[in-house]
Order: sequence, then C-alpha cells, then structure tokens
Amino acid sequence: MKLSQILFSQGFGTRRNCADLIAASQVFIDGSARTNPDQVFVTEGLQFSVRGEPWAFHAAAYLMLNKPAGFECSHKPKHWPSVYSLLPAPLRDRPTKTAVSGVQAIGRLDQDTTGLLILSDDGQLIHRMASPKHHVPKVYEVTTARAITDAQVSELVQGVVLNDDPAPVAAKACERIDALRLRLTLTEGKYHQVKRMVAAVGNHVDALHRAQIGSLKLPTDLPEGHWRWLSADELAAAMQSN
Repeated sequence: MKLSQILFSQGFGTRRNCADLIAASQVFIDGSARTNPDQVFVTEGLQFSVRGEPWAFHAAAYLMLNKPAGFECSHKPKHWPSVYSLLPAPLRDRPTKTAVSGVQAIGRLDQDTTGLLILSDDGQLIHRMASPKHHVPKVYEVTTARAITDAQVSELVQGVVLNDDPAPVAAKACERIDALRLRLTLTEGKYHQVKRMVAAVGNHVDALHRAQIGSLKLPTDLPEGHWRWLSADELAAAMQSN
C-alpha cells in the first residue's frame, strides 16, 4: 500500500493532509523519514510514527475502553464530554463507509455508568454484538440504594414489566454479591434497562458498572479512562460472541 494511503486509512487526516505530513518529513519508518507519498510498504506488522507519535497499522480497529463516569457515548454530546475524546485523534478520524467517521461504541452506556466499552469500525462486528437478535450477554455490577431481597432477585430472573413494554423482561442471570450489590446478566439492550428493572422490583440503582460483554471481561489492569487494542484471542472471542 502507498504511504499516503496508509496514513489516510489510519485516520491521520484528509489525503491532502497526509501528503503534507509526508512532504514535511513527519513520517518515520525504521528510523528514517519517508518523503515519497507513493512509496509502497507491506502493511502487515507495519510500525511507523507521525509527528513523533508511534503507531501500528491496523486494517480495522478493535478496542476496549474502561469508561469513567461523566462521559457520553456520543460523537455529539449534549451535556457531558464525549467518551471519544478519551481516544487519540486518528481513532476518531478513521475513514468509514458510514456518515460518521472513526470507531463506534458497541452499545452505549449512560454518562453515570462505568465499565467496559468495545469500540470498532468493523460494521459486521458492531451489528453482531449490538443486535438484540444475537443475544450477546452483558454483565453488570449494580449497587442498590436498599438491601436486596431474595424476592427481588427472583423477580429479576423471572421477569418484570417495564412501563413501555407489556412483555416481561427477564435477566439471564442474577446473583447477589453482597447486601447492596448485584451481578446482573442481560441479553437485551432496552433504554435504561438495568435501572428500570431494579426500580420495577422496588429498589433503586445508585451505581452501575459493566464488567463483561460476551466472553470479554474488563481487565483489572486497565484504568478508568484508558483504552487498548484487543488481543488476537480477545478479538476471536468477540467474533464468536452470542
């Protein structure tokens, strides 16, 4: 692939911007500035730097992010900073076939909800993991305002009726971690579903954290507000999620 095409595919600006970066000796490969935009490189395993920023070529982006509270999962947030502001610019600017450029979160979290976000520019993976037809389980750790009763746990598993849906909505699994905390597994993605389900059994959510999507768990060594690329094994697991 030509060097200018490589930079463009990775989100380093318009084609003109990428050509200008190359002409200005801002692109280094193997320790040398590359000034020919038409120079061809094998992209597999390619490492380079732009303006001193190291980068690895990825044909498609697959990331996980530990979302902190106080961020909206939107490219155009209304009241809080965008969670995408936690990512470097190339990931926000990667060209896509859709109207919105950059990686997209697979399933949103409310601004006050923390935990695991998977982000990608792979439309097939986004559909597979987000579509309710595939029933990808999502595990939440829920802190409640009042002590959780056995009856409430039982109701959440058997199904509760939400205001806008006459059909009962049930958790795939529900276990009590301690007096004020639940681990709740859902396979649907209705609006504010966890909060509304807990309210339906007579309790209230004080804090909500997503710990797992499919078989992907939030690593304990990934701090809040930080992101990383999925490993090959994690990506394979994501591709098989159901």
